[in-house]
Amino acid sequence: MTEFVALEGGRIACEVIGEGPLVVLSHGMGCWRHDFRHLVPLLAEAGYRVVNADMRGHGESSLGWPSVTGTAAISRTDVAQDLLAVIRHFGGPAVIVGHSLSGGAATIAAAQKPELVAAIVEINPFTRTQRLNAGALFTVRRYRRGLVRLLGTQLMKSPRLWRGYLGVAYPGATDEDRRGIEDLMTALRRPGRWEEFMKTGKTTPADAEAHLSEVRRPALVIMGAQDPDFADPRAEGDAVIAAMPPGTGSVAVVDGGHYPHAQSADRIAELIVPFLWEHAGRALRGRKVG
Repeated sequence: MTEFVALEGGRIACEVIGEGPLVVLSHGMGCWRHDFRHLVPLLAEAGYRVVNADMRGHGESSLGWPSVTGTAAISRTDVAQDLLAVIRHFGGPAVIVGHSLSGGAATIAAAQKPELVAAIVEINPFTRTQRLNAGALFTVRRYRRGLVRLLGTQLMKSPRLWRGYLGVAYPGATDEDRRGIEDLMTALRRPGRWEEFMKTGKTTPADAEAHLSEVRRPALVIMGAQDPDFADPRAEGDAVIAAMPPGTGSVAVVDGGHYPHAQSADRIAELIVPFLWEHAGRALRGRKVG
């Protein structure tokens, strides 16, 4: 069942399951909370109250939000403020699990309001400003194929190219993966949804990158080894952690592309659940932050 959290600029759609310390899930751009459908029950079974949220403008969340940029955009700072409001609503603190754009949002939220954020997990995050790796365009096929489709999606506003990107980002896609992709494409054809997706390309991760050195909460970065968004996914994960204060976080690399939580939820849960127990299980029990 969908619950709606009313904020000043609109409503965030969420599904809530389980009991225990709070964990808030936030997907990436052009997707929806359905991406976490396999991970949610695993975290709930492990003893956590899981809030799976649709990003502003995505899924069932409302359209037309004002942005801190003052333009028609959806920035990581915007999403971070939404996540903090969701945490307040459900009685934080919480661990934020953020994918892609929301990985950068998790960084900002943890840096700005550490009393509300016990720890962060970033899955294939766009937390640092990306620069073209010209050499990898010739030597790393998945990087070339993904980049052409991802940039083309934004430049040409093309659903066909976004569908093509998802085909690269889900290596070895199963029939169930393909059904999930087609369900997403159907959702993006709803009135106003494609236009909201396009707003995510109007800003860069510079706002998240600027906050990396301020993160004082434990961090886990999970990278898919075949993620087409990065020429060297492991190096990108290492760079995110290296920009945080020493000892703040760690990196894990798993088989998979940009959506390992959708394709290999069991493996992602194996990494996240011990991290939650170490950094959230005791820390969150019995605490409420308004």
